[in-house]
Amino acid sequence: MLELFSIVDKVYYITIAAVGIPVNTLSIVILSLGKCGLSRCTTHYLVAMATADLMVIITDVILYQLNHYFYQGSFLHLTPACIVIDFLLFVSSDCSVWFTVTFSADRFVTICCRKLKLKYCTVKTAAVILSTACTVFFLKNVPIFIIRETKIVVDNVHWSCQMKPSYYTEVGWVVYDWFDKVLTPLLPFILVLLFNALTVRSILIVNRIRRGLRSQNTEEKHSDPEMESRRKSMILLFAISSSFILLWSPYVINFLYYRIAAIDPRFYNDSLHIFERVGYMLLSLNCCTNAFIYGVTQSKFRKQFIRFVKYPLASIK
Repeated sequence: MLELFSIVDKVYYITIAAVGIPVNTLSIVILSLGKCGLSRCTTHYLVAMATADLMVIITDVILYQLNHYFYQGSFLHLTPACIVIDFLLFVSSDCSVWFTVTFSADRFVTICCRKLKLKYCTVKTAAVILSTACTVFFLKNVPIFIIRETKIVVDNVHWSCQMKPSYYTEVGWVVYDWFDKVLTPLLPFILVLLFNALTVRSILIVNRIRRGLRSQNTEEKHSDPEMESRRKSMILLFAISSSFILLWSPYVINFLYYRIAAIDPRFYNDSLHIFERVGYMLLSLNCCTNAFIYGVTQSKFRKQFIRFVKYPLASIK
């Protein structure tokens, strides 16, 4: 069963690389141009999310997964390189998750807190929040250089890396592991759900009031730009947040299982090992979904995306 799963795993990651890298790169370019009808502040958060997602695909899919399948024995399999790749992967994954939280917070403040919006929803504030998050997660993942060790030694050359056995048993590392998983993604789960609930509640209340006022003022039926804008914001926020929670859930379930059952993942049976691998596969997929969500929910982004895709074909003609 594991052999068949390995084939599926390989094809899957090749597909993720082939789709995720160009799609996220194109998303960064399109959003940076500022022609999608979004505020500069919101655009900063979306560009940061796409950049973090691109870094996850590069480190996880290209440097780790596909390197494992196609470049056995390369310098990337040396223990120091393996540890550095793990470090970059964890930093980029943390940033990807928390940039989703900052985006949700931005939408919440923009829609629900009109007074705070003037101070919070600015390009300067977004830059400070995003740079602070990057710094925090860089420092938070420094222990990776301590908890990783050489997996195999051949002719005095140290190859690959793995978690030290003590990581799953020593109290200090168990606490750090809980802290790591609470910070990413358990706490983000709670915050995203909270921001979404408050934002949707506010939108529904305001829309109900506006419909009431409009029905009193006129009997004509015509579109309300304000209500339409709020509806699109709600759809975009809900789609991104739902995708994030759904695709990270198997990873969280696996963590809770091996911690509560006190099992070292290295000794999983085939079924548990496959479930663990599927969890990691979905994390990679999470880094490809946002661009498609933009395309479905944002007509201006969709038009820009189609224009960029058609441009090379038009040049050939």
